[in-house]
Amino acid sequence: MTKAPIQKDWEEREFIESVTLNIQKIIDFLNKFELSTRNKLATVNEKILTLERQVDYLEASFKTVSE
Repeated sequence: MTKAPIQKDWEEREFIESVTLNIQKIIDFLNKFELSTRNKLATVNEKILTLERQVDYLEASFKTVSE
């Protein structure tokens, strides 16, 4: 016994809706992940810049002392 065309159409629509919903969930996750990662990288970058400035200061101080 084959399915009625209307029933088959509804099943296909439900499947498409399910796939669409799951794709949207993946997109939302990726967007949140990207934002979180961007913020964490910005924080790490700030810390690295601070350390670089401190190293530059220390290098300049040692050069002055050794001269």
